[in-house]
Amino acid sequence: MAKPLPRLLSVIRTRRLTPNMIRITLGGSNLAGFPAAQESAYVKLMFPAPESNGGMELSSEASVEEPKPITRSYTIRSFDERLLEMELDFVAHGDNGPASAWAINAKVGDKISVAGPGAKKMADMSADWFFIAGDMTALPAISVNLEQMPSNARGYAVLEIIHESDKQNLLAPAGLEIHWLINPKPDRPNSVLLDAVKSLPWLDGTPNVWAASEFESMRAMRRYFKGERGVGRGDIYASSYWKMGETDEGNKAAKRNDTDSDIN
Repeated sequence: MAKPLPRLLSVIRTRRLTPNMIRITLGGSNLAGFPAAQESAYVKLMFPAPESNGGMELSSEASVEEPKPITRSYTIRSFDERLLEMELDFVAHGDNGPASAWAINAKVGDKISVAGPGAKKMADMSADWFFIAGDMTALPAISVNLEQMPSNARGYAVLEIIHESDKQNLLAPAGLEIHWLINPKPDRPNSVLLDAVKSLPWLDGTPNVWAASEFESMRAMRRYFKGERGVGRGDIYASSYWKMGETDEGNKAAKRNDTDSDIN
């Protein structure tokens, strides 16, 4: 079966959620038929290659004249199938990368092609308790997970942000402690997230762990959860959303070559 064509969508709204997070609402008739309840799944945004003419046309095949677009994956924060509107959140870190630069400069009416959705990445909502950890790139997916947890859920959400003003009002069960960490230099080697994770008391019962962040930070947390705490492979999701000093392609290559992903 052929993959569905990307959907050419329009920017409906943009707003700064916090100084370092931008929410962009995409919409248009091309969202008709997009599957419902895909919050936390991802879509791929297609940005024109630097050497292209900037076109955003829908096409089943790459043009002979045009280089392939640059693609970046983003979490679906919300989707309204009645209004045909999809919300995506972007970390605003200057013009370092096509997605951030596009989000910072996006205006109502701008067009972009969007493919997907991809798989949803949700915590196991039947777990005894939860340990959620991530940096700002993971905050949209973490927010969806927290919103969908049972009301009696307990555990921790450890969230690394760039500035105190980047805290968001999150909907989470009362029994789930939220710990905000301030790291103004997330692009420099650090153990801010890992240190905070390791400082929290381990609860009784079997946890479900959901962790996503920079590549090395994610690996360090995964080693802790699996190696030191004995969390089983089926009880943990750990993913890197970016890699320090690398492009998105470099992060993907590092993930493919990640030799300790199956440590016990």
